[in-house]
Amino acid sequence: MSAYKAPDFKERAALAQQAKQKALDRLKAKPPIDPAVVAERAAARVRREEAAAAKRVAKREAEEAARLAKIEAARLAAEQEEQAAKAAEQSEAEKKAARDARYAARKKRK
Repeated sequence: MSAYKAPDFKERAALAQQAKQKALDRLKAKPPIDPAVVAERAAARVRREEAAAAKRVAKREAEEAARLAKIEAARLAAEQEEQAAKAAEQSEAEKKAARDARYAARKKRK
């Protein structure tokens, strides 16, 4: 078995030139890009971007609707609470009026 011999500069340069030529040959062997395919891909990309934009808008509108619904629910709850407080206040006033009437009737009897 022979000993390993490090390649000298000329050998490395030749290998590099061969690799470059091989890459150029592969690139030249590729078929040219069809403009119709490029246009189709661009149109597909535009459609995808439009669909994504529509999806973002729909999501934003749904979030806004949910936020407004939440605000409306809180407002309705506050109104119901206020009405309940008024009803309790009125019943308290009615109770007081009935108590005062009983008290006045008892005073009148004496």
